Amino acid sequence: MVTNKDGTMPVLEHLSELRLRLVISAGALLVASGICFAYIDHIRAIFTLPLEGQKLIYLSPPEAFMANFKLSLFSGLVVSLPVILHQLSAYIFPGLTRAEKKFFLVVLFGIIVLFSAGVVFAYQVVFPFTIRFFLQFADARLDPQFTVTEYISFVISFHLAFGAVFQLPLFTWALGKIGLLSTAFLRRHRKIALLVMLVISAIITPPDIISQVVMILPLVLLYEMGIIMVLISERKRLKAQEEH
Repeated sequence: MVTNKDGTMPVLEHLSELRLRLVISAGALLVASGICFAYIDHIRAIFTLPLEGQKLIYLSPPEAFMANFKLSLFSGLVVSLPVILHQLSAYIFPGLTRAEKKFFLVVLFGIIVLFSAGVVFAYQVVFPFTIRFFLQFADARLDPQFTVTEYISFVISFHLAFGAVFQLPLFTWALGKIGLLSTAFLRRHRKIALLVMLVISAIITPPDIISQVVMILPLVLLYEMGIIMVLISERKRLKAQEEH
């Protein structure tokens, strides 16, 4: 590795390393997606488990293939995510101080844990309830038929939305840690926060009122959890100031 006299890396070296990291990440994604495509029937079975036996249909010749391709690409991204995150960390780490590295690892770990918790919560609790709600409108003259493309898109966007909103405590904690948010501010603006949550829920969930409503309660709980995390951060910062 070539470095300048002040110990920094030249711009071309940075770009060369970035290209290498991107190539490795893209290669991992392609390999993982190819493996997932080979087992796409098993993966689709997991995605369609909440349907409880309801079959999917496709309306055009290439639709099933494109749906399988999309699902394998998404699954490959999930499988290759450890490699991608490792490449990202390896590229960023050399330029960080010890304190910044610690903060980066905490945030990265928090993102992974909270995102996974959001996806699991959506898959185990909210999504089956949502599907059952929509299926109850079926009757003798109204047969529910879901196209594979629309269903896969619905499942992915639904779970990504919950994974994203579960980042709220981490987001508020990070802002509180650098002094941009306080518990007093968060408590004082609860009503405004609720309005923002309603807007966010309407934007990031699929376009139906049920998905939006079932997301509000987790958002409120996560907001309160964020207040607690900011409070803990404030107390630690105050204690450190008193010790100095």
